[in-house]
Amino acid sequence: MDSVKIIGAGLAGSEAAWQCARRGVRVELYEMRPVRSTPAHQTADFAELVCSNSLKSESENTAPWLLKEEMRRTVSLLIEIARECAVPAGHALAVDRAVFSAKVTEVISREPLIHILREEVTEITEDQLTIVATGPLTSDALSLEIARLSQSGGSPESEELSCRTRVSDPHGQIRLPEPPGSAHHLYFYDSISPIVEADSIDMAKVYLAARYDKGTADYINCPMSKEEYDRFLDALLSGEAVETKEWEKLNYFESCLPIEEIARRGRDTLRFGPMKPVGLKDPRTGRPPYAVVQLRQENLRADSYNLVGFQNHLRFGEQARVLRLIPGLENAKFLRFGQIHRNTYINSPMLLNATQQMKEHPAILFAGQICGVEGYVESIATGMLAGIHASALVSGETPVAPPRATALGSLVNYITNADPKKFQPANITFDLLPPLEKKVRDRQLRHRMQCELGLSELERWLAEIAEVRSQNAEVGSA
Repeated sequence: MDSVKIIGAGLAGSEAAWQCARRGVRVELYEMRPVRSTPAHQTADFAELVCSNSLKSESENTAPWLLKEEMRRTVSLLIEIARECAVPAGHALAVDRAVFSAKVTEVISREPLIHILREEVTEITEDQLTIVATGPLTSDALSLEIARLSQSGGSPESEELSCRTRVSDPHGQIRLPEPPGSAHHLYFYDSISPIVEADSIDMAKVYLAARYDKGTADYINCPMSKEEYDRFLDALLSGEAVETKEWEKLNYFESCLPIEEIARRGRDTLRFGPMKPVGLKDPRTGRPPYAVVQLRQENLRADSYNLVGFQNHLRFGEQARVLRLIPGLENAKFLRFGQIHRNTYINSPMLLNATQQMKEHPAILFAGQICGVEGYVESIATGMLAGIHASALVSGETPVAPPRATALGSLVNYITNADPKKFQPANITFDLLPPLEKKVRDRQLRHRMQCELGLSELERWLAEIAEVRSQNAEVGSA
């Protein structure tokens, strides 16, 4: 095998392709858009960000920071481009989506070792070195092909993956095709937040602030009194939702719950969730409001903002009615309404080993959300690792998984060692990292020590794989 086939040019696939190319490995990169699009994507560009524009915290010694710092030291293309395309977002790394995906497409397209094919892949050859990075909206045909490969091991549990994709109509109705006749399905619903035009926000009713004064005051805050909150909540709970088929079980990912689902858990749940006012003092009153809605800049032109954490399952007309009850958004013009889409992912603990290779078919690797990670950075991270591992296989080396103490290693450890009967996608958190040998009560000190250990172990791993590669190069030139 002297080349790698990569299916999908999203975040994971684009990163994997670049990692292979920078190691001198030829790549065939398949992307079905624009020949065949999905309801969630709006362009044919690579690495298009669908749900939000945030790549999470940049605060030092947080778990998302550690993961990004490890990726920076491992030389991740997409993390580098993200920082070049950053927009103001307080202590978070957020990007201009259009600029980001256009830049990724440009860099990948001009790489001579990457051959791009704009077509849908429906078959996978077991002995051809392949990275599957088709993301959460994998097509029906390819999902069935993955199901075939997953079942070849003979385990009933390995059949657990979703083989469905979403179709939406112009009225906001989301329909899913009837499920194929396989035994088990593993899936969850993910969400997309609404976006409004900046010029349609009534700036006299809002204020700029960052929660707890972390970073710069880049968020627009829409404050609510108790009366305004109660009126909004009643409208939200009475809003007409998109219809679902009787056979569909709404298996939402807990950290991406629609706001109406959060509201049904109690009248104050939104005030302790996406509408939490703590640390957002209104400069006009000197006090935090009863509740607050935060808007984050969507692009470098600052002409659009997304409603942070406001994904929902309401029909589009209902969304406009309910969201215009938010102070400052009475005349909001919506560039995009919130949506729900089904995410497809495999039961990785049953199917993959620590280097993201299929246990039954080691020439096939998985990366991105389809392997059970949640989040943009996590998807890029697994794409980066898959590209590194695939390059090692091309060179005749044995791939080496990152150390358990790193954020990279802990993320992969989770998706390959979690309980397969209870497996759900995960973001990077300190809960995934191993505890320190010595118990440290101070939380900030503990996290700092875990980050220091992770980065130290990362450097050791990078040196190890560089040494192996150097030795192989010497053998090859002898």
